Amino acid sequence: MSRIVIALGGNALGDTPSEQIVKIQEPAKVITQLVKLGNDVVIGHGNGPQVGAIFNAFNVAHHIDDKIPSMPFAESGAMSQGYIGLHIHNALVNELIKEGITKEVIYFLTQTIVDKNDPAFKKPTKPVGPFYKTEEEAIQRNPLGSTITHIANKGYRRVVPSPKPITLMNFDAVASAVEHHKVVICGGGGGIPTIVEDKQYKFVDGVIDKDYVASMIADQLDANILVILTNVPNVFINYGTNKEQSLRDVNVKQIQKYIEGKEFGTGSMLPKVQAAVDFVNKGDKRKAIIACLSDLPDAIKGKAGTIITK
Repeated sequence: MSRIVIALGGNALGDTPSEQIVKIQEPAKVITQLVKLGNDVVIGHGNGPQVGAIFNAFNVAHHIDDKIPSMPFAESGAMSQGYIGLHIHNALVNELIKEGITKEVIYFLTQTIVDKNDPAFKKPTKPVGPFYKTEEEAIQRNPLGSTITHIANKGYRRVVPSPKPITLMNFDAVASAVEHHKVVICGGGGGIPTIVEDKQYKFVDGVIDKDYVASMIADQLDANILVILTNVPNVFINYGTNKEQSLRDVNVKQIQKYIEGKEFGTGSMLPKVQAAVDFVNKGDKRKAIIACLSDLPDAIKGKAGTIITK
């Protein structure tokens, strides 16, 4: 039996709630089979497209009718966590019933503790919300003090900080659920960034990388396996060139050289690889897997995906 933490990509869940209900069935089936084998499973997920849709919809609605409030980004994140969690939870419960497995599935709306002095707060980098034609319009339509950036050939857009995670608020409850062999869903979208000021918790606008959060959760739960699911079968070097090469079994020293050689895209594969390496480095007899969803059963057996060990 293993303790497995799985990070599902938000882009793999579809563009609409109805599409998501359909698409979540496949990971639910695969995860149920892992549970059936006696593994403890924790599921995290992305929320990029979903939180963007919520944030943009309220923004547009507010400027059509000012009686409709615009929605702060943290609250938009909570909304996206809620409905994605609902769909994953329901799909898993139903699959477990089909397999005759009596197992409770627990969903945690997640606030992720970050350092209020994290350098990311001084240099926001994560784009959120719609594009605007002019900087003046972008400033006018976003909260006072927002950082606006220009993206070539697209327009002006708000950017928010991306601080590093420290732990989950109420982590002990998550750990207790796992210890009691519940199937746990947490860390959705990386969680809502939350700082501590004067011994009080305060959520703030920002985007925490969900792969870093999954890595942190896996480490703090002392999991055996971290699985980061993506839309390619494994990690590649020289990606997209005639020298493209897939990586299957690699150790952290080897993959660190590829990181230093800038082999991985900063907005795509790099955070996944860094999260995997960080998890493996912090414990013994751990492995991280980067693979696509359809290969997950074989990847757990060591027959697919990129497997990173010490």
